[in-house]
Parts: sequence; structure tokens; C-alpha cells
Amino acid sequence: MSATSTGQGAVERPAHRDPNVLRWLGAYASSMAGDGVYYIALSWAAVQAGTPSQAGLLMSVSALPRAVLMLGGGVIADRFGPRRVVIGSDVVRCAAVLAVAGLLFLTSPGLWPLAALALVFGTVDAVFVPAVGALPARITGKGQLARVQGMRGLAYRFAVVVGAPLGGLGVAVGGAAAAFGLAGLLIAVSVPLLIAVRVRELPQDDTAAPTTTAWRDLVVGLRYIRRHRVLAPLMLAIALGDLGFVGPLNVGLTLLADERGWGAAGMGWVLAGFGVGAGAVSLLLTVRGRLPHAGQVAGHALLAGSVAIGALAYVPSVLAAVGTALLIGLLAGLSGALCNALLQTQGDPAFLGRVTAVASLASLGLTPLSMPVSAAAIGAWGTGPVFVVSAVVCGLGGVVALCVRDLRRAELPR
Repeated sequence: MSATSTGQGAVERPAHRDPNVLRWLGAYASSMAGDGVYYIALSWAAVQAGTPSQAGLLMSVSALPRAVLMLGGGVIADRFGPRRVVIGSDVVRCAAVLAVAGLLFLTSPGLWPLAALALVFGTVDAVFVPAVGALPARITGKGQLARVQGMRGLAYRFAVVVGAPLGGLGVAVGGAAAAFGLAGLLIAVSVPLLIAVRVRELPQDDTAAPTTTAWRDLVVGLRYIRRHRVLAPLMLAIALGDLGFVGPLNVGLTLLADERGWGAAGMGWVLAGFGVGAGAVSLLLTVRGRLPHAGQVAGHALLAGSVAIGALAYVPSVLAAVGTALLIGLLAGLSGALCNALLQTQGDPAFLGRVTAVASLASLGLTPLSMPVSAAAIGAWGTGPVFVVSAVVCGLGGVVALCVRDLRRAELPR
């Protein structure tokens, strides 16, 4: 099967009926499920090999190279093509995980091989994430990209639901070695599917051709984003939205559940509300394929979601918290999916790796910094004020989206 297609027949086919898109979706779901199993295996192996503090430190090891190298990963994705980079990334991750699985099966090597694996994963993720974001525009038409974002959201939810239980089953049956082996096999499944995916050459700006150095490519890409009338404010809106969302809902929710006496079960139900809301939005986009007034809807969703985040700290019962979390999941999922679709459709194809890298850095690189800050602030002032401040920060993202005319008027192609 040819790896490149320039014909338009397959491109115009609805994404949910396009075998090319479905192959990519299967590869993505399998790779993400493998990631879920990998993190379960890594945490279990780390706890068994070291102290709880050492295990916690090891689990955060991959975050540093991912954040530091993310922008360079976007340059690599644009230079070599996202399909080739995703395939190479999955091959490296699969080989590294299976190597550690074999090592654990034969001996008890301690923490160093696990730390090396975490570093490899974080480094490869810095390349993998921008390439994954740049690939959809090359496998389907622009009019299908919102639907693809919905399908990707459903695949991610499926991987989360399946990956953790599979990881736990692997640990229960054969320990960390078996779980690592299962993670490697799931990642390996994605490789032949990706090889079978056809990509197409897209028209691009003449100024987007690779320069003599990777550093120059990065500078050109950042300048392109900064000068873009939609992408520049969209990046700011994404950063503010995630900054106000991640900290309180990852750290604050645990403290809120303990403070209100909801217990682990109550917190689980609230988290389920988030997941159901986000999944419902993904299903909506998959079915509809497009929502009108994308920029305006994303801005209003961010504003409404910020109000719901602030209200979550003051709900009187678990049932009300679950309902509020469901609403937050719906609104955050809607704004996130539309922002990602706008990134895909507004950016020049030659810059999509770098565009995705900058957006991912705002989410994966900067927002984790809000978690320790949120925890310290909650300890000093309590959950209510901190949730309100976070809601204001998230709401500022909506204000940006609605006040910048070009972003407010941005539409998804038909």
C-alpha cells in the first residue's frame, strides 16, 4: 500500500467512514493504552525497588525532558514528517519498554534502569506529541478535522478506561515485568497500523521550507505563531484555560473531598463526572463533524467552565459535585476540542508540528507548575478562594478568545 496519496476521493470521505483515518485511530488508541499500562508498571516497579519518595521522584523524571525538548520535537516533526516521526517514536518506546521488561524478568536491577526508561519516554514524548498533533491534517480533509478531534477524544477515553485495568491485571499476573511486556506489545500494535496509513502532501507557505539549521526552523516557527492573527491569541487562551483548570482539579479536588468527608469513593464519582462530560463532547463532535462559530463557542465555553470551576468548591453534596463536574467536563471538553481543531485548520501544514509543540508546552509543560502552587495556596487560604482564583485565570482565556476579533470570528472549514 502506498504511503502517500494525493487524490481527493479518500480525503472527502467522512472521517468516521474513512479506513485511513480508522487505521490512524486504532494506532493512536493502542499506543495510548500502552502508555496507560506503562505508567502503572513503572509506578509499581518504582515502589517495589525504592522508598515512596524515590518512587515519586522517579515518576516525575520524564516531565523534565518532555518540557525542555518539546519545541525541538515540533521542529523534528515538521522537518521529517509527522507520520515518520510517530512511527519512529513508537518503535523506540516499544524497544525500551520491552528491554526493561526482560531485565526485570531476569534480575532485580533497582531504580536506575527505571529512571533511564522514564528519561527515554520523556525524551521521545517530546517528539511524539507534536507529531501526533500534526498528523491528522495529512490524513483527512480540513472539513473533517473537528470530527477527527472528537474521534481522538473518544479513543483517548477508551485508552484511559482500558489501560489502567490492563496494567493492574499485568502486575497481578506476572508483576512489573509482565505489565511492561504488555505495554510494549500494545505500543507495537500501533506500528504496522501507522505504516499502512496514507498521508498526502499539502499546499504550504513558500516561507515554510526548512532552513539550514534546526534552530533557525524553531525561530521561524515561533515568529510565525507570534505574528498569526488567530494562533497567537489562541495559544494564550489555551495556556490560561489549562492553567486555571489543571491545578485545582488535580490537587484541589483531593483536598476538597477530604475536607468535605466525601472519601475516595466520592472523589471517584466526581472524576467520573468529568470523564463522562468530556466523552459526551467527543461523541457530539464525532457525530456532527463540525460546530459553527468555533472561536466564539470556545470562548463562551471557557467562560462558563470557569464559573463552574469556582462553584465546585461550594457545592453542598457529592451529588451536586458530580453534576458540576459533569458540566465542567462538557465545557472543558468542548473548548479543548474546538481549540485543537482550530490549531489544525488555522495553521499552515508546514508549521503544524511547531504549532502543536507550543500548544502542548503550554498544557504539558507549564500547567503542572500550578499543582504545587495550588496545594500551597489551599493550605494557606483554603479551597474556596483558590478555586475562585483558578476560575478567574481560566475565565481570562475565554475573555481573550472573545475579545480578539480574528479568534472570535474563526470558523472550522465545511
